[in-house]
Amino acid sequence: MGERKLRLLAIGTHPVQYAVPIFRRMATHPRLGLHVAYCSLRGAEAGYDPEFGTQVKWDVPLLDGYEWTLVPNKGSGAGTFWGLNNPGLRKIIREENFDAVLCYTGYLRASFWVARAAAKRAQAAFLFGADATTLEPRDGKIWKKWVKKVTWPYVFGLADQVIVPSSGTRDLMRSLRIPEDHITLTPYSVDNNWWIAQAALVDRVIERQKLGLREEEKAILFCAKLQPWKRPMDLLRAFAKANLPDTKLIFAGEGPQRAELEAESALLGITASVKFLGFTNQSTLPGLYKVVDLMVLPSSYEPFAVVVNEAMCCGCPVMVSDQVGAARDLIQPIAPDFVFPARNVDALAEKLGAAIRNRERLEQVKEAALKHIKTWSPERNIEATIQAVEIAISRVRGS
Repeated sequence: MGERKLRLLAIGTHPVQYAVPIFRRMATHPRLGLHVAYCSLRGAEAGYDPEFGTQVKWDVPLLDGYEWTLVPNKGSGAGTFWGLNNPGLRKIIREENFDAVLCYTGYLRASFWVARAAAKRAQAAFLFGADATTLEPRDGKIWKKWVKKVTWPYVFGLADQVIVPSSGTRDLMRSLRIPEDHITLTPYSVDNNWWIAQAALVDRVIERQKLGLREEEKAILFCAKLQPWKRPMDLLRAFAKANLPDTKLIFAGEGPQRAELEAESALLGITASVKFLGFTNQSTLPGLYKVVDLMVLPSSYEPFAVVVNEAMCCGCPVMVSDQVGAARDLIQPIAPDFVFPARNVDALAEKLGAAIRNRERLEQVKEAALKHIKTWSPERNIEATIQAVEIAISRVRGS
């Protein structure tokens, strides 16, 4: 007789294009019986994204290949505590006899506490985590840091097992005195096979022509929301300072800083060398990663950044600030010279110039990136998740 499947409920705020491939794989895993409960269908259905500043609907399927339920939201839908309030989670957890609940909503949503109480009552293991690598808040307000320092040891102590997506988050949990055996690293991954396969189908010549790139021109890519903490202005100014002939800077993303960036490029006299693509959907990204020479993410606050995974799968060298969570796990091991101090435009300009002028080094990083990203895979994520679930169940059941 085969081993009994672990009945697992995953709770998400909404369908996320990075998480769905993991759910599909988990749905076919011989050790798991997975069901996903969504608190909303944002992303799978067209809707306004306040950070992109535009209507967003991902153009890849997000709701097939696994079992899921939409739990009615009694909240406002806003990004506040009561924005997600899904009391129907109680009934699902109480009646479906799950062994464990994986909660991805974050503790700042009412639905998290609904699920936690229901799981405790049902004697189901309750697992959750965070992606933060520091107590520093995105908005820089010092009082938030001190609140986290006081409350987080209690909050994450409520988990039967804490799941973290990066080594930086693991170290943060250690600093909060969460016991080592209560922490499991479940690597933040994308559907590597899909990105690699899609990149292989790209005709680089045709895609470069679509972007208006001449044969000898090089291209640097920024692929993220045009938000202050992503620091697109730093990249624009560093690009101007680096003075790179026959090189274009491409911004793929939308957000409130677009007009400011366009105005600044005019003031810097580099308008002809800068291109704004606006919101770029997932199906077109492999072609974009494949045709540029370098992607740069200069964020001052970035818990991980799976765009780094995507680009590496497509054979695109990536340069990041030291505040990007992926720097430690994905970039430092293969190209420490491609990490620069956040907010330092001069340092970024120097590194841009060094990279773009050294074709051989870019090729080395490209090859190393593709090799390394294969070790940071969905399969590794799932096996680690199963291990975490088994530990949590044993802890709840005292065995």
